Amino acid sequence: MDQLFHLPISPACRKVRLALGEKGHEVELVEERDWEGRREFLALNPAGEVPVLLEEGGRAICGATPIVEFLEDSVPDRPLLPGDAYARAEARRLAEWFDKKFAEEVSLPLIHEKVTKRFMSAVEGGGSPDMAVVRATLYNVRYHLDYISYLMEDRRWLAGEAMSLADITAAAHLSCLDYIGDVPWSQFPQAKEWYVRLKSRPSFRALLADHVPGMPPPRVYANLDF
Repeated sequence: MDQLFHLPISPACRKVRLALGEKGHEVELVEERDWEGRREFLALNPAGEVPVLLEEGGRAICGATPIVEFLEDSVPDRPLLPGDAYARAEARRLAEWFDKKFAEEVSLPLIHEKVTKRFMSAVEGGGSPDMAVVRATLYNVRYHLDYISYLMEDRRWLAGEAMSLADITAAAHLSCLDYIGDVPWSQFPQAKEWYVRLKSRPSFRALLADHVPGMPPPRVYANLDF
């Protein structure tokens, strides 16, 4: 069986896991704390970052975008991109929005401060969260939820009428924040309704079963109607 080297609370890894679920491709999950720089892992990915998909035959595909593109090419009957060229461009635009803008302004700094630093030594940069960073990210997330709500005014899914790469990318980031209880869903009902539909898909089940040692999610995290 193929293996996915990942971290449970990582938007990039969760994006790949959702894509794998939508494609019906089962893998063995291998947790990899990439900041430790394990030699065997660096041999798979010299960049030293998760996710890495290791095929049973020994080939490694590194990085969320290359892995998702590989899955899109190798399992074309369950597309994550629409057939129309403009619609594909819109799905890619929104995927990039969340992988870059949302990641920089919200998910990556918040996850680093509230999750990753808990498992890092002082030498590695671990310790208490910087609350100034946390407050800034919690302020920024509202802007992005408002944008999702705006898109939902005349679309069923983020990029159009069909679920796409844009949706699984956004959901991957927001699901990490949802695990640590930092998404004000009640204030953004349209964004919440969109997320509930994604959360109810079979591909989400593995994410909802995640449990970080010493850091349980909120009670409603695994609830499909929350």
